Amino acid sequence: MLTASYVGDHTIEVTEAEAVAPAAGEVQIRVAYTGLCGTDLHILHGNMDARVETPLVFGHEMSGTIASIGDGVVGWSTGDPVTVMPLEWDGTCPACLAGNQHICQNLNFIGIDSPGSLQGLWNVPAEVLVALPATVRLDHAALVEPVAVAVHDVRRSQLAPGQKAVVIGGGPIGVLIATVAREFGGDVVVIELDPKRRAQIESLGFATLDPRETDQVAWVTEWTGGAGADVVFEVSGAAAAVLGATDLAKVRGTIVVVAIHPTPREINLQRVFWRELSILGARVYQRVDFETAVELVSRGVIPADLLITRIVPLTGTQQAFDDLENGRAMKILVDVQARA
Repeated sequence: MLTASYVGDHTIEVTEAEAVAPAAGEVQIRVAYTGLCGTDLHILHGNMDARVETPLVFGHEMSGTIASIGDGVVGWSTGDPVTVMPLEWDGTCPACLAGNQHICQNLNFIGIDSPGSLQGLWNVPAEVLVALPATVRLDHAALVEPVAVAVHDVRRSQLAPGQKAVVIGGGPIGVLIATVAREFGGDVVVIELDPKRRAQIESLGFATLDPRETDQVAWVTEWTGGAGADVVFEVSGAAAAVLGATDLAKVRGTIVVVAIHPTPREINLQRVFWRELSILGARVYQRVDFETAVELVSRGVIPADLLITRIVPLTGTQQAFDDLENGRAMKILVDVQARA
């Protein structure tokens, strides 16, 4: 089989490897598609070199079918379509004992801390499998993991039907958060600099703002009748967005930090104090988020065809990352079984 590995120094190597049979308690997945995401870009940029061991076969947004089953695994059959919730927790740390296993203090994020899905045959613990309906296209199903991120973010915010939400950043996760927030009954505006992305987002029926051309604080203030937004999702990862987010939220409003910020950011704590704002982190997801994500994808709520810019073979992974880094794509999937 072919594998794509991060080897350091912004470099991906595609190599041949021998598949091994799944161990007891494991299932082997024939990976169909793997989505490339912002976390993968952080790995490629070396921002996570202190954490990952190279060479690292990475990737965690995926879909596929079960190829073989290890001893002791029940409830699954070869050929079943599946995705993976790529989290393994220890069950013994204070976070796990408090019921927060998804952010275990010793979490193994599969695809970062251990080998991921950019390989033709991938062995994973059976307990991380998530079943897919047979009717769902596997390329669309590769979006379930980022949709689960969005579901978790919106659930974490406690956005209620009829409330106003601002999404700062119109990349894939921003679009998914906007879509999920609207599905949950929210009224949503997306702040995005790129005109092409704004046009795509508007085609989905969302209002958008270019903060270089529109006073975003004045616009949101008018939109909310002088109150400010109930929830602000910071998805852009930009320092200016973090600093400005507090100006958009209402009294006792909520700011949800979704983006991974590689360095500490300034924030207007005076505004946090003055308006009694809540600032929440939203890191990954729980099982209920994955189950909801599968349902949203299967119902066609998620604009999969708009989000998936193109599909490339495994040998095109390096170029795909270059395109993502330079804003030439929204979401790129890797067809893991395709060699060229």
